Amino acid sequence: MFALTSEEGRTAVRIARAALEKNLRGEAFTMPDLPPAFSEKRGVFVTLTAGGSLRGCIGLPYPVMPLAEGIVHAALSAALEDPRFPAVRTGELAGIRVEVTVLSVPEPLTGPAAERAGHVEVGRHGLVVSGRGHSGLLLPQVATEYEWNTEEFLDHTCLKAGLPQGCWRRDEFEVAVFEGQIFTEEVE
Repeated sequence: MFALTSEEGRTAVRIARAALEKNLRGEAFTMPDLPPAFSEKRGVFVTLTAGGSLRGCIGLPYPVMPLAEGIVHAALSAALEDPRFPAVRTGELAGIRVEVTVLSVPEPLTGPAAERAGHVEVGRHGLVVSGRGHSGLLLPQVATEYEWNTEEFLDHTCLKAGLPQGCWRRDEFEVAVFEGQIFTEEVE
């Protein structure tokens, strides 16, 4: 996984913030000139929090578009389309904190399903669990924030997918791991 520099990470957060502000104010957002890393196709998620609580989180787990476009797409989707929350309003923007997580490509865990927990590292890996036409993803930082162990992390990812807890122990379900570089908006 290529790593973004700290400056590129700050730029990623600024892109997400600017896209949100422009869109919610009904103004056109123009992509600034960017370093080459933003032209690479990457998976990306944007997480919005308000007062320390989740306010929206949506993204692209796979590298289907250039990073810059993915950041804008994820930011607007997190603000306007996360079904768990009402759309963010312009008046909320000042209290919203933006976090951008740039992902490596998810890689399926191979080997016996019962041994999957031994290949997941809390704090390093994010998870995708899929099967029966359902899929759920949790970012690496989620397990750390909730202080879950590996099995709890896997179980919660199953639940996020709308699948039975513990389904990761069965071969009919796929588990993939990925890593993420997390960039958080600095509070002034």
